[in-house]
Amino acid sequence: MKITRIAAYQVDLPLHEGSYKWSGGKSVEVFDSTIVRVDTDSGISGYGEVCPLGPFYLPAYAAGVRAGIRELAPHLLGCDPTQLAVLNRRMDAAMKGHPYIKTGIDMACWDILGHVAGQPVCTLLGGRYGEDFVLYRAISQEAPEQMAENVAGYRAEGYRRFQLKVGADPQADIQRIRQVAALLEPSDKLIADANTGWLMHEAARVVRGVADVDVYIEQPCLSYEECLAIRRRTSHPFVLDETVDGIDMLLRGQADGAMDVVNIKISKFGGLTKAGLARDLCVEMGVAMTIEDSWGGDITTAAIAHLAHSTPTEFLFTATDFNSYVTVSTAEGAPQRVRGRMAASNAPGLGISPKWDVLGAAVIEVR
Repeated sequence: MKITRIAAYQVDLPLHEGSYKWSGGKSVEVFDSTIVRVDTDSGISGYGEVCPLGPFYLPAYAAGVRAGIRELAPHLLGCDPTQLAVLNRRMDAAMKGHPYIKTGIDMACWDILGHVAGQPVCTLLGGRYGEDFVLYRAISQEAPEQMAENVAGYRAEGYRRFQLKVGADPQADIQRIRQVAALLEPSDKLIADANTGWLMHEAARVVRGVADVDVYIEQPCLSYEECLAIRRRTSHPFVLDETVDGIDMLLRGQADGAMDVVNIKISKFGGLTKAGLARDLCVEMGVAMTIEDSWGGDITTAAIAHLAHSTPTEFLFTATDFNSYVTVSTAEGAPQRVRGRMAASNAPGLGISPKWDVLGAAVIEVR
């Protein structure tokens, strides 16, 4: 089997809540997503998706995805899409770095492999654990009272894990954490995610100010070293995200005892192949994970679901359902939340079919 064509489609994903806000006054109203299609000489096609959280979150931006695909795709024509390790080495040889650009192609090739094998991707990634898995809800940064009200609403919908967007004024953040914590039951989980937004002295104030609250602290500061310093000053369980962008940092974080949980974002590692490797390494090291991505719609959510459902339950801290945040559906068959939980499709591949009336014409086509 050989790749004969790689195409990309651009789609806007507006938010149900109007905007998504986090530390440093950052916000997004409409996400710019890229859907990738990989065609083969056997007539089987696969699909992937890449959706950066704006150009100011990670070293990734939406137009860069498409520019990178235009550069990378010619090197992949004629490759066998079912030989994922070989394909990834080819991509890495043709383009140094830029894992987010490679993600949609790798994801689409896993979709193809699933169709060839007649198996869902989660089976190919190691097997399905349980009937479904638990989701978290990200709570956009607002006034403490509004965030508490939003958490109450999502809790009524079945969510039991909540990621508060903090990283602003320490006193306001302490209030945010306390007001939300007061609404929750002991079995619920609360994560205060600063998204690198605090300086060390601010993070120190917050962890001291909520010392008696059952809360996870996520990525308080910009650098790994700053986060590690705060980790050593608190007894709160600790989550790393933005600074863990590859296997090397994953190993460093484990060696330093820098985290109890790590966020595995598919596009941060370069696709399901390398995110799956990171997942398996975390299982061996005893580190729990949130399985997610920077953002996306139906296809990203399907990929997250397959990686999450093939993760041993005790190591899956939580996962996310980005397609429930946005107003546009791009594919049939994508998994849907049910009372704060989700399951990967049992259909071959990712289990999705693109909605071509939504995607429109390709903006990039390499053959």
